[in-house]
Amino acid sequence: MNTDLSWMLDSALEIPGALHAVLISADGLAMSRTAELGRDSAERVAAAMSGVQSLSRSLGFFCDDDSLQWRQTLVEFDGGWVFLVSAGPGAYLAVAASPEVDMADITFRMQQLVGQLGKELSTPPREGIGHRP
Repeated sequence: MNTDLSWMLDSALEIPGALHAVLISADGLAMSRTAELGRDSAERVAAAMSGVQSLSRSLGFFCDDDSLQWRQTLVEFDGGWVFLVSAGPGAYLAVAASPEVDMADITFRMQQLVGQLGKELSTPPREGIGHRP
């Protein structure tokens, strides 16, 4: 991806307790990451989160409705949380947070960020580039 969206992702870290954020493509590639997270770690997170969202999507039937659309997955660890949300067609946003994070604040901020990212990710390519009349 040519557009550096890390400055947008860094805004998620304004929530106390938020640690890292990664924008992930549907095929498991890190599209962007917050500054404190190394590239190798971001790629590892992206690959794992691609699997997590795939498994999560397959559980709609468990709510007695196969047609339900997946929106968010939350994973809890002894030392924190990982939030994963849809960030538009073919993209996901993952945020790691400490146990003290206010869950309502972080999920609200993630939804705001998804709205901003959606505009960036859905910008259509410019027409006529590289073509001569």
